[in-house]
Amino acid sequence: MRDLKSLAGPAIAATAAAAVLVLGSCTQEQQNKISRDIQNWTGTNGVMEVYAGDKLVRRFLKVDKVSTALGTDDKQPRAYRYGYGILDENLNFIADPGEKKVYFEVSDFSNYVFFENPH
Repeated sequence: MRDLKSLAGPAIAATAAAAVLVLGSCTQEQQNKISRDIQNWTGTNGVMEVYAGDKLVRRFLKVDKVSTALGTDDKQPRAYRYGYGILDENLNFIADPGEKKVYFEVSDFSNYVFFENPH
């Protein structure tokens, strides 16, 4: 009779194979939703950088996620993404005292970033 340790490896492999088959049968949108759900549950620590040409001009730290705006009445996606992050005013990759969490928007169609003035 086989002991439990010798069965663990094949059981893990079978579980992984089943997970791959289940995800493979999902549409891309379903896979993206699963990914977002996991990300929302675990949290993130993203960085959003804004460039003017090749020069870094703004940086937002500790960005949880960037979401698509939906219309209030029609619930249709809007042409911008929004999020919240700490405005790294001195661009040193550190959330220094006095640097505040702000709201920002990134346009889909033009080269602008709208953000809240923390002062």
